[in-house]
Amino acid sequence: MKSHTLGRTVFAFAVVLVFGALSMGATWRQSRALETQKALDNLRQEVSVSEAERVRVEQRIQVLESRQIVVPKAREILGMHTPSGNELVLLLAQERAR
Repeated sequence: MKSHTLGRTVFAFAVVLVFGALSMGATWRQSRALETQKALDNLRQEVSVSEAERVRVEQRIQVLESRQIVVPKAREILGMHTPSGNELVLLLAQERAR
């Protein structure tokens, strides 16, 4: 009977060991999934912030390229001016020789 009891004890211990290992594996897998999800959330947030920054920079570029900014700077830095009517010269395209 002692042999029979020892066999059951070993079997029960083996079953508990297998279930414990499976439980630890599942716990490890879930913790890795949570870490990966957190990393993905962080990356999505960084992308969102970068996209907002890109839009802000594009808007700033549009403002700086506007005529309201360029004309005064051209006058100030390059000494340019808006031509009057008698300073305009129209260049017409010549007809092609046939």
